[in-house]
Amino acid sequence: MIQRAFLGMSHTPLMGLNPIAPAVEKALEAAIATAREQVRAFAPELVVLIAPDHYNGFFNELMPPFCIGTEANSVGDYSTPSGSMNVDATAAIGLAEKLMDEDFDIAISRRMSVDHGFAQALQLLWGGLDTPPVLPIFMNAVAQPGIPRMRRCKALGEVIGRFLDTDPRRTLLIGSGGLSHEPPVPTLSHPDPAVRERITSKREPTEEERDAKTQRVMAAGMALASGTSSMKPLNPEWDRRWMDSLAGGEADLRRLCEMTEDSIEEQAGLSAHESKTWLVARCALPTDRPLASTLNYYQEIPEYIAGFGAMLLKA
Repeated sequence: MIQRAFLGMSHTPLMGLNPIAPAVEKALEAAIATAREQVRAFAPELVVLIAPDHYNGFFNELMPPFCIGTEANSVGDYSTPSGSMNVDATAAIGLAEKLMDEDFDIAISRRMSVDHGFAQALQLLWGGLDTPPVLPIFMNAVAQPGIPRMRRCKALGEVIGRFLDTDPRRTLLIGSGGLSHEPPVPTLSHPDPAVRERITSKREPTEEERDAKTQRVMAAGMALASGTSSMKPLNPEWDRRWMDSLAGGEADLRRLCEMTEDSIEEQAGLSAHESKTWLVARCALPTDRPLASTLNYYQEIPEYIAGFGAMLLKA
């Protein structure tokens, strides 16, 4: 019997950096502990991890909508671990072949670099990068027009599901990202040519640049929490509707896919596209019926610039 589970989990580079209310922190820690316990009890033999990058591994000089990694190295930004991920290269190639056979053209990286979008979920669940075998899939969530559309994310998840039908291992599919948030991630419309160049040309930032970025993002989070920020506020209603839809069946998922790109950005922020990683991962599980949730946690945490959600579903 094929066993499959889905974990949707927000990530935030500000966890442990900006202070939050003790009650909020206690509830967040309890939710993460529950996710960790349930994942450990499920004991996955393969982890399919769908996540974005924030201009640490992928840049506008070449920005694929999706990319499978046969190797992956975490850059260790903010407080996440650096080093090699335990990638199942054979499974990665097998999935790429399945996608190509089903007319789903996919980019492949033989030396992928990833940031906290990938590493934080592994860190929270396993304490670092010493994990079960991982199949990493990058999803562009920052650079239009190449951000995948909703229907394409659903279709990718469904092909991943058909690929996993041939793999007897217990598999955990993680969607890392979202929910509503609009952190200070620059775009190519930025007026400063140096900023546009920084998000276009791939290069390793200096330690000073990395520290300055951390301080900027920390300050942005505290400004959002104090109400003095010009950033788009979090949208708990949008976030809860998203989570409820993913727990549903085919009709709910189809309605979700009717959401336009403009509406996502207007209602939930420019970086809410990261939530699509949840959609990809969820659709690798059966979609013909609603799935019971064994974890359903949500809090808006402006200090972390995160509508922070965690949801676990089992097939």
